[in-house]
Amino acid sequence: MTAGSRSDSGQAFPVYIAAIAGLLFLAFVYFVVGQAATTRNGAQTAADAAALAAAQDAREQLREGWLEVILDPTQWDRFLEGEEYTESSACQQAAVFAARNGATLEGGTCDRLAGEDEGFSVTVRTTGTVGRSLIPGTESQHATASAKAVIEPKCRFLPPEPSEPPEPSEPPESPAPEEPGEEPTEEPTEDPEPEPITGLTCDEEAWTIDPDDPELPSVTDLFTVRLTGDDE
Repeated sequence: MTAGSRSDSGQAFPVYIAAIAGLLFLAFVYFVVGQAATTRNGAQTAADAAALAAAQDAREQLREGWLEVILDPTQWDRFLEGEEYTESSACQQAAVFAARNGATLEGGTCDRLAGEDEGFSVTVRTTGTVGRSLIPGTESQHATASAKAVIEPKCRFLPPEPSEPPEPSEPPESPAPEEPGEEPTEEPTEDPEPEPITGLTCDEEAWTIDPDDPELPSVTDLFTVRLTGDDE
């Protein structure tokens, strides 16, 4: 080997080391960026799951409460509109599903939507940090995300119009006078049988409520639960 070739080899070695170091640094950067993106995506997944869990719990409450007053249509309105439920129970479910996805609810609770839509808005914070402590300064940086889920009623109730009163009939004949000393007799009266409740339509399908065995459609036939964005 000549002196010139040894000199070229010695000059190439530092360049080779620098190239390897550069590639390792780029690989590290890509890894950290991927970890941060994964954490942010996980935050959004947790927010979506929490919002849906709250809305679905409220939907279950609506059906259960409706069944309690099923024979009294005058009390149906708040259930038909998707309004009669307990927020605290729904938010507890939101917290459970946020935790299952590695996050916690900001403020420890969720918010009921204001306005015409019924549903919930949640904001979550990941329990893991964005940089997973691989980059100095990211040890305390957590990803946050928000989501909204709405409850959309699928039923309407139109009570049947009252029937016309029957035409007056001839007055009944007077009963024969009782003999002295006899107890007056009374005709036994029977309570009228409750009539089926009609007028409930869910997703264009008519339902009749049988007073002897009252049932409602399934919860998915009564209400739709879906995620929604701020732009809708």
